[in-house]
Amino acid sequence: MNVVESRDRIIIRTSVLGIIANVLLAAFKAAVGLASHSIAIVLDAVNNLSDALSSVITIVGAKLAHKLPDKEHPLGHGRTEYLSASVISFIVLYAGITSLIESAKKILHPEAADYSALTLLVVAVAVVVKIVLGTYVKKTGENVNSDSLVASGKDALFDAVISTSTLLAAVLFIATGIGVEAFLGAAISVIIIQSGVEMLSETISKIIGERADAQLSRDLKKTVLGVDEVRGVYDLFIHDYGPERKLASCHVEIPDTMTADQIDEMTREVQQRVYEAHGVIMEAVGIYSINTKGDEAMRIRNDITRLVMSEDFIMQMHGFYLYEKDRHITFDVIIDFAAPDRKIVYEKVLEKVKTAYPDYSFAVAMDLDISD
Repeated sequence: MNVVESRDRIIIRTSVLGIIANVLLAAFKAAVGLASHSIAIVLDAVNNLSDALSSVITIVGAKLAHKLPDKEHPLGHGRTEYLSASVISFIVLYAGITSLIESAKKILHPEAADYSALTLLVVAVAVVVKIVLGTYVKKTGENVNSDSLVASGKDALFDAVISTSTLLAAVLFIATGIGVEAFLGAAISVIIIQSGVEMLSETISKIIGERADAQLSRDLKKTVLGVDEVRGVYDLFIHDYGPERKLASCHVEIPDTMTADQIDEMTREVQQRVYEAHGVIMEAVGIYSINTKGDEAMRIRNDITRLVMSEDFIMQMHGFYLYEKDRHITFDVIIDFAAPDRKIVYEKVLEKVKTAYPDYSFAVAMDLDISD
């Protein structure tokens, strides 16, 4: 069994377990809630059904995400998991809005609850089940790098808190006769809606394209720097095509004395090391040459670096190369996104170096702060 198949099976098995547990809990809660006229327990049952439906969508998303690449989708279907997560978010939102409407009706037209020992027992059991289920699902999701499972696990643990609140409301009613069912139901509904909005926001962010994980970026750069002749690593892009499929590209600084065959060997070694260490496919390795002939280029590089880095909002300068014969200098600058106007900062840098070295022409690229 390969890694993808193993992950697929684990996600499905865990999701099926979640479906069974949530359907049983929903059935018991609905029966008890209707019998005792408890809107909070009924809404809790609805929430369990939405959790079960979310598990179904997680299974469908996992299966579609692991379809083999084809002509229309040469990089695979991994992002389908993010789409399925967005569907789950909409389901949670719908459940929350529907629950809020029902709770509002109960507030306007209250109906006394009728709790029994069975009612309290069912809710107590639900709390225990949700804690066990949530802990298991969340841990499994972390082990197989499944955002959907992690979210489901967190949601289940959160449900345990909600069920505990319902149980406390029942105890309060029995002890004092004060009914807070409808208000508790409204509070639960608001929390469900908030959870749905947060889930949807996180999913949309991933579909749009997020900044690469900081630790992965640093570790990957460290791996590349471990290859002979690599002096620096810059412009690292990491493209996310699903939880188990990441592609990357970068530029490396190397001495200008390296030959084509040496560069080819170095590039292949970078790709192999990165994949073995991080499971990331390094699809391209660009080249920045470093001047090695004479000290004048190094002196000018140090001076220009000082000039450039003295400007506000400049985060990094790299890719410097001086073409002595043509009196031409190239380099890249990374300008902080916090700058009020990045273009103005770029123009100031360009003007500063042109003033300092009027006998040279410049090609300065304005880079993005894309990775740590």
